[in-house]
Amino acid sequence: MTNSPDYMPPKIWTWEAPSGGQFASINRPIAGATHEKELPVGRHPLQLYSLATPNGQKVTIMLEELLALGHKGAEYDAWLIRINNGDQFGSGFVEVNPNSKIPALMDRSGPKPRRVFESGAILLYLAEKFGALLPVDPDARTEALNWLFWQMGSAPYLGGGLGHFYSYAPIKIEYAINRFAMETKRQLDVLDRHLAGHSFMAGHDYSIADIAIWPWYGNLVRGELYDAGEFLQVQEYSNVIRWANAIADRPAVKRGRMVNRISGPLERQLRERHDASDFETKTQDKVVA
Repeated sequence: MTNSPDYMPPKIWTWEAPSGGQFASINRPIAGATHEKELPVGRHPLQLYSLATPNGQKVTIMLEELLALGHKGAEYDAWLIRINNGDQFGSGFVEVNPNSKIPALMDRSGPKPRRVFESGAILLYLAEKFGALLPVDPDARTEALNWLFWQMGSAPYLGGGLGHFYSYAPIKIEYAINRFAMETKRQLDVLDRHLAGHSFMAGHDYSIADIAIWPWYGNLVRGELYDAGEFLQVQEYSNVIRWANAIADRPAVKRGRMVNRISGPLERQLRERHDASDFETKTQDKVVA
């Protein structure tokens, strides 16, 4: 790795490990499993393999919201995947998600197990499976899907862009940080202008669009993502803050954020979830690895 301002990319890129940074030990330019490891399977039809990153939170929040609505079929087992340890490269996980990213879901409710990967795809799959949190009206449904896919395309600039270069990169690169800070603030302005006239992303009703966007942009404006709130002056986005706080107060959101969490206060961690009662009976031995 060179820090020289005169650096020019070589004609042919070659992998020179380690690349540095927090995730250097697991980053690589090839796909596939690195080791044999079967995934555990619990007693519920829905088996989730994840970690409480923003993308992971989307699915656990969705499942808790479905349960709160009375959909008993949404009961699930949530198994912890430690991405810093490379669990996502185990053979069992790669069979569920060949892209080796969390979250990944196996639906065993039918005659044949069905894998679902990519967080946006999982949200849409669950919404359609249970007929919930996705508007039926064609106009509102289209609007929800507009914002769902907006998030899927936009969040990488916040996460792998600003988040990486601002928080995790082994060296601070002014150009990269400025570039992604500018784009992140533009995205926040997009949200703020939209939410000035809407209670939720698709209109009056809470939907999978909100569930997709909130773990990234809601946590950001609430000062719970990359410690970048002051840097980005997030207080400028009052409509996003109002929306973010309203969603944060939902009981299902509070529960969903705890699942597969391995950082922060112990009382906010439920590293694995196998029954709704786990939230009430959580003890020290359940939150300590």
